[in-house]
Amino acid sequence: MTPEDLANLAHLRRARDLMDREYASPLDVAALARAALMSTAHFSRQFRAAYGETPYSYLMTRRIERAKALLRRGDLSVTDVCMAVGCTSLGSFSARFTELVGETPTAYRARDHGALAGVPGCVAKDLTRPSRRPSRIGEARGPAVP
Repeated sequence: MTPEDLANLAHLRRARDLMDREYASPLDVAALARAALMSTAHFSRQFRAAYGETPYSYLMTRRIERAKALLRRGDLSVTDVCMAVGCTSLGSFSARFTELVGETPTAYRARDHGALAGVPGCVAKDLTRPSRRPSRIGEARGPAVP
């Protein structure tokens, strides 16, 4: 890996850290590219190459991850959670949540989450992380490969 590659990774990490920290803020690719000191097109290509998903997809995954934690608490409505994580459209939020989690935000909120009560937050975060793949616990992974 060249010094230039390392510098690019550091810049990409700066943008990713911004998304992790400011997920509820109105972030767009242009703002993220500025944080990474890159043009928008170059940033998008480099981010996808480094992290395996687009900047928007990464940001939405962080937002859904936080939404799951808020919905597990049960004291906020789905609309309140949608706005709290930085989404402005309830329909888009619900569609992305359903795509990543496999159930609607309302169904997720209504489900019993007691099994996570004694689990440390850092472990619960990993176990409940949204993914386009089935989760590691309690869901089928597809056919077994010999």
